[in-house]
Amino acid sequence: MDITRRITVFDTADLESESAFWAALLGGTVEKEEDWHTLLVDGSSQMGFQLAPDHQRPEWPDGTPQQIHLDLYVTDIAGAHAEALALGATLLKAADDTSSAEGFQVYADPAGHPFCLCWG
Repeated sequence: MDITRRITVFDTADLESESAFWAALLGGTVEKEEDWHTLLVDGSSQMGFQLAPDHQRPEWPDGTPQQIHLDLYVTDIAGAHAEALALGATLLKAADDTSSAEGFQVYADPAGHPFCLCWG
């Protein structure tokens, strides 16, 4: 199998806020079509966002199940935490100890898709 490109696609009822959140968090830009947005980072397609008017926000850890999540490894959890919240993320589960050598915290993006900020 020859795979030439991989893109993670998020369904969302609000293309603008979802794609803007991830573009800001990952340092990219957004190319917009009517019902599809593409996130470019350093000129390369990284993520897609598909308009899904009936999208139901996942409820982590119980309730409406998550469909996908991302683990993003960071060097400064305190700074990454503050930036993610400022951009519209919601903290779902804080780490017991952010000063430990490794760990993770669970967040939701504006459409409710869980993602983790990890270190170590």
